[in-house]
Amino acid sequence: MSLTEAARAVRDRAYAPYSNFKVGAAILGANGKVYVGCNVENVAYPEGTCAEAGAIAAMIADGETVIAEVAVIADSPDPVPPCGGCRQKLAEFAGPLAQITMATTDGAETRAAIADLIPGVFVRAHMDKG
Repeated sequence: MSLTEAARAVRDRAYAPYSNFKVGAAILGANGKVYVGCNVENVAYPEGTCAEAGAIAAMIADGETVIAEVAVIADSPDPVPPCGGCRQKLAEFAGPLAQITMATTDGAETRAAIADLIPGVFVRAHMDKG
């Protein structure tokens, strides 16, 4: 199963009763395992979680800390990119050249490197005291 297929499968389990905008994400860890996540909404809107965050949490819970590749899918007119917060979360664990496939449920896809999605990313080195 491809990463996009894994993201598509988990998307169906998203909990999105308020927006009806279901998103699925799949991450390939450096260990070769695939981790999936779907968005989970909450009536208190800011308390929901994104699909990418769920997949990252599953990866970390399994003991992996390196993202090799990512796929995200939604029922959108154009391939759906991660939100700004998820771009930062992905950049925490993926190298700048790691690829992300952004897809629609109709089969349209686009690929980019993580660095293309978040140029000038905030990293740990910014917190060094020198």
